[in-house]
Amino acid sequence: MKEFSEEDIELIRDIAKSHDDERARAALADLHPADIAELYQALDLDEAEYLYSLLDDETAADVLMELDEEERRKLLHNMPAEDIARQVLEHLDTDDAVDIIQELDEEEREEILSHIDDVEQAGDIVDLLQYDDDTAGGLMGTEMIVVNENWSMPECIKQMRMQAEDMDEIYYVYVVDNDNKLRGVLPLKKLITHPSVSKIKHAMEEAPVAVKADTPIDEVALDFEKYDLVAMPVVDSIGRLLGRITVDDVMDRVREATERDYQLASGLSSDVESDDTLFTQTKARLPWLLIGMAGGLCNSIILGNFEAGFTVDPTLAIFIPLIGGTGGNVGTQSSAIVVQGLANGSMDLRNSARQLFKELGVGLINGCIISLLVFVYNLIRLGSAHQVTTIAVSLSLMAVVLFASVFGTFVPLTLERFKIDPALATGPFISITNDIIGMVIYMSISNSLLATLG
Repeated sequence: MKEFSEEDIELIRDIAKSHDDERARAALADLHPADIAELYQALDLDEAEYLYSLLDDETAADVLMELDEEERRKLLHNMPAEDIARQVLEHLDTDDAVDIIQELDEEEREEILSHIDDVEQAGDIVDLLQYDDDTAGGLMGTEMIVVNENWSMPECIKQMRMQAEDMDEIYYVYVVDNDNKLRGVLPLKKLITHPSVSKIKHAMEEAPVAVKADTPIDEVALDFEKYDLVAMPVVDSIGRLLGRITVDDVMDRVREATERDYQLASGLSSDVESDDTLFTQTKARLPWLLIGMAGGLCNSIILGNFEAGFTVDPTLAIFIPLIGGTGGNVGTQSSAIVVQGLANGSMDLRNSARQLFKELGVGLINGCIISLLVFVYNLIRLGSAHQVTTIAVSLSLMAVVLFASVFGTFVPLTLERFKIDPALATGPFISITNDIIGMVIYMSISNSLLATLG
């Protein structure tokens, strides 16, 4: 991948401003579409539009797919519908074309589709738009080599040559029956080693790994990882071949989902980029900050109601950060393990009870160790004059660790059951809740001990 220095970018800017077509084409000639897209994002919109207009249609289409969604929308905004259809969409695979169409409103979609000369491609795009974006159907493309199981090998090769003319990459050759139901996969090696086979069905590999069109993307990604695939066929409810998904499309979705989950766990309510506007970033950050503020006010109310306890033994206040921080850390650890297990398929809702008991056991062990260490520390540092504080802190830590372990496990499992992104449970929600509950536990135990032991 090419690295652009400040001097390189300034040179491109000067060329774009002067509209020197010859020098501009020379500068872009040897660059990969991904490098051109990276360069565009460092330029002003007018400069990027000028350079984009000099690209051939196929390169322009590839560059557009490499751009961030916001940058792509800016370029498309000033392009006529006819140019988008004939210079961009007609040079993309159907799955990529659908990704671009989905970013436009309904009126723009219809106008652009009406300008696509290839009626079959336009029909495929319309069909794919009907699938949910987060399912296998919403990710698949229709470009693939398909042969009939009853064809002879010479006829198969002839048909493959015809179909391959409009394809950039060939991953598998899919074999169907007369009803278009997926029957198997024909490895390219078999075309070489079995040139005289009577029918394709005698050389194909049966029962290939396939997914249904309504399969969620996260399950598709797990299948790709499990079976080490580079492409996977998509079928309907009765097994008819609809399209195929490639590994690069799956990885793009996995990366997007990972970024979204990371932001969610960091307390961002929507996807944001570093170059987003001040208002966009503020809107994404503010909700959880307000919730955190409300949690802090709740804690202050709880502590205010315990003012008499602090008067009896002010040392109790020293351990407030310890109680809150420990509960938040334990809850985040527990929830992170569950979220990871749900994401990679090693855990599901059927074994949720077992996971809860396991976390309870882990919490019990961790709580005993932490409480014992703090108990010994307080005995040495505070002495016998603060026995109530020593006991209250240790008991509170034990209770908080147990609660946080179970709560951090229960919440993501519950969110998963209600089809809510469980990554929400690894962020501020767990920390704020554990902090409040931790204070309630600490104050309750301390109050009880002060009343009992005086």
